Amino acid sequence: MAPETHSPLPLVVLISGKGSNLQSIIDACTSRQINAEIKAVISNKPDAFGLKRAQQAGIPTHTIDHTQFPDRASFDVALSRLIDQNQPGLVVLAGFMRILTAEFVNHYMGRMLNVHPSLLPNFQGLNTHQRAIEAGLNQHGVSVHFVTPKLDGGPVANRAKVTIESDDTAEKLAQRVLEQEHRIYPETIGWFAQGRLKLENNQAILDGHPVPQLEKTFT
Repeated sequence: MAPETHSPLPLVVLISGKGSNLQSIIDACTSRQINAEIKAVISNKPDAFGLKRAQQAGIPTHTIDHTQFPDRASFDVALSRLIDQNQPGLVVLAGFMRILTAEFVNHYMGRMLNVHPSLLPNFQGLNTHQRAIEAGLNQHGVSVHFVTPKLDGGPVANRAKVTIESDDTAEKLAQRVLEQEHRIYPETIGWFAQGRLKLENNQAILDGHPVPQLEKTFT
């Protein structure tokens, strides 16, 4: 791969837990698989293991404990101020377990991505793997989407499908989905960094063409 000639895309990554997707992004940046640089990792939980991953990589970390704020809006204001101090070109939600206010989302419209463990728009919300198994499906997956005020409802930019085996448990299925998350999340960030991916008129546009969206068949 030829070296990139423009400056790396500055990222701010938001986490709440283990940070395995964060690690995949760190690795992709370090190896120059993608032309991006993580400027800060922010967690709403002081004990999130992902903070240690970032610190080991020499990335500045911050904690804003949501329990110390009287309401969702005031937390989002403080979070936004901290994000903006790092002047990111893209905000990356990597297991950030907070519902964000419309004001916050609109501030970063078109430059905030999330990864969700289902083939959106199916199975928005939590416990996606168990719900997919209980629905009797033979296919599940993961989606990377632009964040909009509708929870898990923004246009999908990239997805990967995973076959549901007859003996699958939610835990076994989750592990295989996670492997695909680690593959397509850095890939999607790389597209954005190259200017290939953008949000226009509430559509995810890749290489000048709308990314096909799936029909919703399960809630």
